Amino acid sequence: MSIWGKIAGAAAGFALGGGPLGALLGAVAGHYVVDDVLERNDGEPGRSDQTKEVAFTIGVIALSAKMAKADGVVTRDEVEAFNKVFRVPPNEATNVRRVFDLARQDVAGFEGYARQLAGLFGEGAAMLEDVLDGLFYIALADGVMHPNELDYLRAVAGLFGFEDNDFARIKERHMGPDASDPYVILGISREVSDQDLKQAYRQLVKENHPDRVIARGVPEEFVEMANERLSAINVAYDRIAQERGLN
Repeated sequence: MSIWGKIAGAAAGFALGGGPLGALLGAVAGHYVVDDVLERNDGEPGRSDQTKEVAFTIGVIALSAKMAKADGVVTRDEVEAFNKVFRVPPNEATNVRRVFDLARQDVAGFEGYARQLAGLFGEGAAMLEDVLDGLFYIALADGVMHPNELDYLRAVAGLFGFEDNDFARIKERHMGPDASDPYVILGISREVSDQDLKQAYRQLVKENHPDRVIARGVPEEFVEMANERLSAINVAYDRIAQERGLN
């Protein structure tokens, strides 16, 4: 079943429970959703793979909608970028747009969505980095990173539990590999030994391999973005290896 089918099922009764994400999902169905399935999941709401997929997708939609307020306009490029990331089928485009518009018009701040996602996935979790990747991709779709958008992304990252150096690493990865600092992309210092450099690189490749990304519950639609992220990591390592004369 596609992620959109799962979201439809969630809106019909399979739920995220309370919080702004649950309220948003319930609004799609015209009511607040009751969490009757997840309560049977070892007493840990939000921990099933299907729920993580739904939470992830609804979270990116909601935070994207809030980000649209940062620069005051929703461009066609941003909408198309979202559709590309999630491969929205034509017959679901109206429903996705409805979720987007509901979140954009909601008086609740983005902080509630970000905090709920952090609670579901754990602060600093790899899945939260996936969310940030999606937001960066959408923000840059029109070729411009508005200062307010960057401030917004930094604030979301902070609520997710990421440190400043983590945000710098993620930001550099998206702002263009030719203009980026490869050491920042890999999250290492320039004084790092060759051995530690290789170890850090291997760990990042392991964490960001597309198969690993899917395995942690990210929708399959994110495979293309995972490939782009891995490519940026490889380019950064190759640049450093060439500078150092490593094989």
